[in-house]
Amino acid sequence: MPERQRILLITRNLPPLVGGMERLNWHMADELAKQADVQVIGPTGAAALKPLSIVLTEAPLKPLSLCLLVAFCKGLWIALRWKPDVILAGSGLTAPIAWLLSKTCGARSAAYLHGFDITVNHRLYRKLWRPTFKKLDHVIVNSTPTQQLALAAGVNRSNISIVYPGVSLPETPQRAENIAVFKERHGLTGKKILLSVGRLTTRKGLREFVEQALPTIVKTEPDAVLVVIGEAPKNSLGAGIQSMESIQAQAKQSGVARHIRFLGVITDKNLLATAYEAADVHVFPVRQIPDDPEGFGMVAIEAAAHGVPTVAFATGGIIDAVEVEQSGYLVTPDDYPALAYFVLQLLLESTSPWQKSAVSFAQSFSWSAFGTQVNAALQPQGR
Repeated sequence: MPERQRILLITRNLPPLVGGMERLNWHMADELAKQADVQVIGPTGAAALKPLSIVLTEAPLKPLSLCLLVAFCKGLWIALRWKPDVILAGSGLTAPIAWLLSKTCGARSAAYLHGFDITVNHRLYRKLWRPTFKKLDHVIVNSTPTQQLALAAGVNRSNISIVYPGVSLPETPQRAENIAVFKERHGLTGKKILLSVGRLTTRKGLREFVEQALPTIVKTEPDAVLVVIGEAPKNSLGAGIQSMESIQAQAKQSGVARHIRFLGVITDKNLLATAYEAADVHVFPVRQIPDDPEGFGMVAIEAAAHGVPTVAFATGGIIDAVEVEQSGYLVTPDDYPALAYFVLQLLLESTSPWQKSAVSFAQSFSWSAFGTQVNAALQPQGR
């Protein structure tokens, strides 16, 4: 029986921070621990939330400089004493630490990169961080477009693996009474629900959707309501925000203020599942911003796992996260009339065929499959 690998994962992106990258890193650590011995260095507060299979050492969340310095020092201690086979960065932010530490103990270095990890427009980051990516022994990327960005950054194609993020597949549908209670609590009974899940950043484009698509939708379907789950990020690096107040102001100006509900962040898995299954359509109006691409689009897969189709702009890694006419529709970026058209088409169609086809698409994105693929990418070449 082959000896289990030792993997040291270093990342700032873990709970208590909230977002797709944080969920991905948790699942990556948890799934790798089923096939390897795993230790993690993460932010303060993460230890209280960690999976039981993980040994976790904390570093301060803020300021960023202290976070990175402490992560490096604690990583050096672990690397010299524990002798990991692989030092893995959970994002581009900690890639230099993974590379430097690998040189001290003879480990292989790797990073899981998202699109923004490569394109972030910060002078110091581009000068010191980005060149590290091509020095790593292996780079795992979250989508086909991110692979292209990595190649443009000088990473050798043979050192790149594409591993799509996973999704938690529901074992059973939510009970009809739970969905009914959710709708009644939020004034959604009898409404056509457009669901948006994610942080309120400039890239996500909710304000533009409210301005340029929602008025068209509610004119044709007066019972349509946009339900927003999420909030502006407090500790995110480099992401411009769209505040709830600015989106509400736009909704009032566009005459659709009665057609939007903000539910804030929902961390309870069952309640979030109920929200998904109460929805008719998942809207994902991500804007095409050159220096801030959408790396993948995990929420589109999450929606599909609950039988909800997505309508999105075909930008960044979203092209890998939505299968046209199976889990939703993709439209040309910035074509808001087309976005509104396909949302309305889904609202007017029967949901039953979409539920079956969307779930079928999502099943190939299980976290267990994700963990197996990451583990395979971290094996020594030629093994």
